[in-house]
Amino acid sequence: MKKIIEVVVPCYNEEKCIKLFYDAVTKVFEEEIPDFDCRFFFIDDGSNDGTLKEIKKLENEYGKDIIRYSSFSRNFGKEPAIYEGLSRSTGDYVVLMDADLQHPPALLPEMIRTITEEGYDSCAAQRANRKGESKIKSFFSNMFYHVMNRMTIIDLKPGSTDYRMMTRQMADAVVSLGERERFTKGIYAWVGFKTKWLPYQNVERVAGKSKWSFTNLFNYASSGIIAFATTPLRAAIWVGMMIVVAAAIYAIYTAAAVLIHPENSTGRATIILIMLFLGGVIITLLGIIGEYLARIYMEVKKRPICLVKESNIESNKEGKECDSQ
Repeated sequence: MKKIIEVVVPCYNEEKCIKLFYDAVTKVFEEEIPDFDCRFFFIDDGSNDGTLKEIKKLENEYGKDIIRYSSFSRNFGKEPAIYEGLSRSTGDYVVLMDADLQHPPALLPEMIRTITEEGYDSCAAQRANRKGESKIKSFFSNMFYHVMNRMTIIDLKPGSTDYRMMTRQMADAVVSLGERERFTKGIYAWVGFKTKWLPYQNVERVAGKSKWSFTNLFNYASSGIIAFATTPLRAAIWVGMMIVVAAAIYAIYTAAAVLIHPENSTGRATIILIMLFLGGVIITLLGIIGEYLARIYMEVKKRPICLVKESNIESNKEGKECDSQ
């Protein structure tokens, strides 16, 4: 009996890509990986176009044993979609791919060979360049990886993508981390397992437009830092100590100046500047602490990561997946 490679595909407004994606992936399986069965799991992340309709067309044509799907009650975001896909997948190996074909299906044969023959638990794709992206976006992306690796204990590879194949064991390990505010790239690094990286040239979307604006990317990056780094909280202590030392030095300087030139000292500007400086520092530190408190607040409420409105999967793995309505 052939082992199953399950392709998990988060989708948001990808109606033009669904059929193209399916054809491209199945062609690779038929021509280069005939020893494995392929199954698809599409997650419709609350799309407002015909994405779900296109997925159902594939289901009607090829059957629900090949085409499985879940459709969210609204747009929850890519991270909940990834969690839904991994938690409800049942294949021997799981592949996470984007529907826009920016993740080249041609890498799949090397990925499965890496796991089955070389003994890796995971094989992930890494962009060798950022061709087609703006210089500003590339700069901030590189800065994110640099800051993330300096501020946390995890090691993120620059140019790493969500495109990867993993064993059932690793997929279950990723799902076992049940936090609500998820940063999957960090979770991959945290759970460990032996991973091989495959470099590839950046590929343009086959159709449609990117859903990732600069604001979305910034929020995603800040979410990742807060999820895995406690450095900002510790930095608050050092900032406070530095302010105390600076205040002490300035107090000595001011006292000496008054003793030497008492007629030139009014102190008004000094007081205003110190108040503004300290006020800005305090507000900044409170903002950092507030971000962490907000995450704690969201976690303790224990809301489901996402809500599934419709699915052709009859049952869930208890305690792991999004709630079904």
